[in-house]
Amino acid sequence: MLHRRQILMASVAAAALLLAGATAQAEDCTITLGAAVSLTGKYSTNGKHTKNGYDLAIKVINDKGGVKVGGKTCKLAVKYYDDESTPARGAALAERLIQQDGVKFMLGPYSSGLTKAIAPITEKFKVPMVEANGASRSLFTKGYKYLFAVLSTSEQYLQSAIALAAENADKMGKKPNQMTVALAIENDPFSQDIRAGVMDDAKKYGMKIVIDDKLPKELNDMSTTLTKVKALKPDILIVSGHAKGAATAVRQIAEMRVDVPVVAMTHCDSAKIIKKFGDKAEYTLCASQWAPTLKYADDYFGSAADFAKLFEKTYGYAPPYQAAESAAAVLVYKAAFERAGALDPARVRDALAATDMMTFYGRVKFDETGKNVAKPMVLYQVLKGKYVVVAPSKWAEAKAVIPRPKWSERK
Repeated sequence: MLHRRQILMASVAAAALLLAGATAQAEDCTITLGAAVSLTGKYSTNGKHTKNGYDLAIKVINDKGGVKVGGKTCKLAVKYYDDESTPARGAALAERLIQQDGVKFMLGPYSSGLTKAIAPITEKFKVPMVEANGASRSLFTKGYKYLFAVLSTSEQYLQSAIALAAENADKMGKKPNQMTVALAIENDPFSQDIRAGVMDDAKKYGMKIVIDDKLPKELNDMSTTLTKVKALKPDILIVSGHAKGAATAVRQIAEMRVDVPVVAMTHCDSAKIIKKFGDKAEYTLCASQWAPTLKYADDYFGSAADFAKLFEKTYGYAPPYQAAESAAAVLVYKAAFERAGALDPARVRDALAATDMMTFYGRVKFDETGKNVAKPMVLYQVLKGKYVVVAPSKWAEAKAVIPRPKWSERK
């Protein structure tokens, strides 16, 4: 009897050990994504938004059961390095992540310039990279097979601003082909792609470019360009210079009392122009990849508004689109891992290429070049201290105020 009891106890112990081993194996399954992100340097503001978006998505996915891969349940993690907003360092860190740290899957950095530096490295080692903050259209003309971008490409950023101005030309007593455009664009890959897109759009309407200034990096003074704007009186002023450029533009347009019927720029929300400048930011048109009022939703974050609430509760500020698109990149990876059924980079790459999914950030579907062809840009206008979607009309919360009131007419 004792012998049988000993056998039974031994069997139970063995089963417990097997169960514990299986549980430990499941718990030990961690998929580590690599990321070189700008935590210092000129892109540090948006680098922080990028990292926060990644981290929030990692937490939400892990809290909701992780990633199911080939019968295993895996957790996600990210190995970060600070690229210091420098392309050469970003490229070196990407190689370090792959060669020394053994990372098989990369998340993108912030900015097109940094993404351009890293993409050849990930391509060389056949490591997939899902990126959320490199919008330059030239990234998708190189034939890369391992690069995928969830965001809309840069030439689309301010297309709706030109179209919106044309729609409202009669309010300025003009026809679209009588309108003039001033460009104040930073001389970096992302901004110059925006310039090319605006030039193409202006040409479609027969608009004339009267100022075409390429501005230096570390943009902190636009006074020379704005002096020309005051003299030539264009109908539209387009500005692209990342967060620093947006803040500089809003501040100096107000200081110099520059009157332009339409002012449109990138990076308003990441530059926090409402918080920093208050009513001086009113009527500014702002390109955005995403807005919390959009009717997108998924099973992880819920609606766009739900994501915004969670992000603000977690980090203490409303999410700019850089954070939203970064979180979406992690969701895309999660879905690809599960569809691939294995953590083989080639199989995950093929699963990424076949992506067609809805997220709180919008639909993600990659074309053969790796860019997202399913999500439109939106255009905010600052109205009564809030960002309000005014274009495209399908998503508009209100009509745009065009022309902007002159400074002398404002209270």
